[in-house]
Amino acid sequence: MKTVFVVYADDNVGTAVLEPISAGDSVASNGERSDIQLTARADIAYGHKIALLDIAAGATVLKYGLSIGSATRDIRAGDHVHTHNVESNRGRGDLAES
Repeated sequence: MKTVFVVYADDNVGTAVLEPISAGDSVASNGERSDIQLTARADIAYGHKIALLDIAAGATVLKYGLSIGSATRDIRAGDHVHTHNVESNRGRGDLAES
């Protein structure tokens, strides 16, 4: 079984910090949340994120207990979470309050 690290208990993504994960691998969470087991639906490169739970399009993606962006489409538990399905909300001047 592969392990992903979860920084904060409310995070909905975990990070592959020990080794890459292949689609079909069994994955368990470790860190602040160690109660999740799932099957990877995609290859996850070392250092990349995997969805721990289903994340609806438009919903907040949480890592470090903070928003790192919004899902641009539905993300299923076990999916690779990266720029292809998350839009960052950091450093976005177009979102700054005037």
